[in-house]
Amino acid sequence: MRAAVVGMVLLCLVSGCTKNPKAPKIIIDPPSQTVTNSIGMELIEIPAGNFTIGYGKVVVTLTKPFGLGKTDVTQGQWEQVMGTDPWEGGEDVQADKDCPATYVSWDDAREFCDKLTDLERKAGTLKAGEAYRLPTEAQWEYACRAGTATTYSFGNDESTFGEYAWFNGNAFHAGEPYAHKVGLKKPNPWGLYDMHGNVWKWCSDWYDAKVSGGTDPVGPEEGSLRVLRGGSWWSRPVNCGSASRNGIGPSDRGSDMGFRVARSQSVK
Repeated sequence: MRAAVVGMVLLCLVSGCTKNPKAPKIIIDPPSQTVTNSIGMELIEIPAGNFTIGYGKVVVTLTKPFGLGKTDVTQGQWEQVMGTDPWEGGEDVQADKDCPATYVSWDDAREFCDKLTDLERKAGTLKAGEAYRLPTEAQWEYACRAGTATTYSFGNDESTFGEYAWFNGNAFHAGEPYAHKVGLKKPNPWGLYDMHGNVWKWCSDWYDAKVSGGTDPVGPEEGSLRVLRGGSWWSRPVNCGSASRNGIGPSDRGSDMGFRVARSQSVK
């Protein structure tokens, strides 16, 4: 049984749950560089570009490139930076250094990013003005789509979903109700693993029913919920799509919630 998450509110994007069949496929040269930081975390260098976010016709322009974790932050990486294991004793957890760090709130994830930034600055591996952050919702979906305009980064066919993701069909209903080791499934076209399923991923934005568009959007200025993206081992494929989104309180934690980090210059 899924671990209870106090105060969790699952909110489907209200502004149109129908796909836009006329949405153009955005062709962007795939990233060509992967970097490894001082704790052994690999990041894919994501180029600037344009895309259509969500299910509608909201256009986003990202003017700055950014790095994004090749995988979700693992238990081993969390322990290196934070020296804690918040998932210990929790329900529905597989303890392994290569499994995603779960039972991590938005506040916890932001603290991880701040501490990792300090470590990297001491190691001399960050450029001036650069820091680790949670990705914005727009950065997350742009990287997840990887130049596609389909339901998933690999197309629209759910029959192949298990090749790319851990979801309720091959985890929860298969007697393995927990997050699995990262990187075991196929990556998206830009080399990012587990963008669909395994754990919901925190983004930096406050949640609003209407997804933010425009140039380098960062979401509402205030709110009560933070954005989660990507679905989890407990989700159906329909809830793991490139445009799927949820909102949850920033202090809440759960066995199906994790995050990955972005490394970039300042955002608005």
